[in-house]
Amino acid sequence: YDKEPETPPSYNDFSCPVCYEIFKDPVVLSCSHSVCKECLQQFWRTKETQECPVCRRLSRHEPPLNLVLQNLCESFLMERKESRSSGSEELCSLHSEKLKLFCLEDKQPVCLVCFTSQQHDNHKFRPITEHTERQIKQQFEKLHQFLRDEEEATITALREEEEQKKQMMKEKLEKINRHISALSQSIKDMEEMMKASDVCFLKSLEEDAGHRPEQ
Repeated sequence: YDKEPETPPSYNDFSCPVCYEIFKDPVVLSCSHSVCKECLQQFWRTKETQECPVCRRLSRHEPPLNLVLQNLCESFLMERKESRSSGSEELCSLHSEKLKLFCLEDKQPVCLVCFTSQQHDNHKFRPITEHTERQIKQQFEKLHQFLRDEEEATITALREEEEQKKQMMKEKLEKINRHISALSQSIKDMEEMMKASDVCFLKSLEEDAGHRPEQ
């Protein structure tokens, strides 16, 4: 019969049931469950009993190091590191998984393992593609608003410049009109003076004629 293809190991296969991270110095208990050595010691200090964090069975002896699991974890991390360096898609720096979500509280992309970890308890998430689209949309809106503000400022500056030019033209016209009025007044005064001079001249002629002897 055809043999079914083996499913490649995932992060969950090598994660500690206490800290949900890749096993570090895993130890195996008498119940066959494996836990990080440090996680187990902290758990025992809290409980004050040597029980398994998973099934609660008591363990009377100091659990030995699970060398097979440790080697598998190291190989898994090495493969993930190589695939991360060769692949174009960014992976989680903690779990070497694809970044599928964006944590709104921590403001950073996370993988599905981060999503289930205690570090992100009660956090709000959004699909990273949706978050990226929103960010792009917001940037476009900011850019459009900036362009609108620049356009409005330019139009305002042109209007102010036009008003200033109109005011300057108005002042020049008023100055010219004042000069014209002053010149007109000067001409009028000169005409009055000339008329007055003519009258005086004519009067003097008449007086001279009156004093002449008749012939």
